[in-house]
Amino acid sequence: MTKRIRVLVVDDHPLLREGLVHALQMDPQIVCVAQGGCASDAVRLVAEHGPDIAILDVNMPGSGLAAARDIRRVSPGVKVIMLTIAENEETVLEALDAGARAYVLKGVTGSDLVRTVQTVWQGESYISPGLAARLLMKRQTAEQKEAPSPDGDLTHREEQIVRRVAKGLTNKEIARELDLSEKTIKHYMTNVLQKLHVRNRVEAVLALRRRGEAGMI
Repeated sequence: MTKRIRVLVVDDHPLLREGLVHALQMDPQIVCVAQGGCASDAVRLVAEHGPDIAILDVNMPGSGLAAARDIRRVSPGVKVIMLTIAENEETVLEALDAGARAYVLKGVTGSDLVRTVQTVWQGESYISPGLAARLLMKRQTAEQKEAPSPDGDLTHREEQIVRRVAKGLTNKEIARELDLSEKTIKHYMTNVLQKLHVRNRVEAVLALRRRGEAGMI
């Protein structure tokens, strides 16, 4: 039997929380092992239930970002997804710094939330494509400190891959589009992160936009 993805949901709004749990458990691969309403609940329930993924509200009592940091420190194997109404770039980057693997806006459909959980479970990072586009536009038009020069320019293939990352595609979907193996895509992404001196896929796309790369999005 396929291993089920064990998920913890923490949000201080009971009705929304119940809706999230219901939407997630519509997928037979996912089971919600516990629910909570604040940062202290999140840390305690992670320790008690050992979920694979914790979905945390950014603005819950005690701060979802603080909970993410604590979870990363005491249970680094737990993957965190931040769920929020905040659309500003600073909050996204702060969430990534706190160890979040995904950043999703409230109002997302149940099927998209399930897809995000599956993507994070597979070891990838994710940010809602619509939010990513808005963030990239803000980053492009705002005055930004010049990013450090990369060790070398991206190859044509690497650019093809990052364009698709910016659209929200997973490694598997990119591999299918480019007729490559998923392992090859991961290898290319490792090279991209090293060249751009960034830590994850989202920062790679933001870094390229900040540097003014033409036609990346």
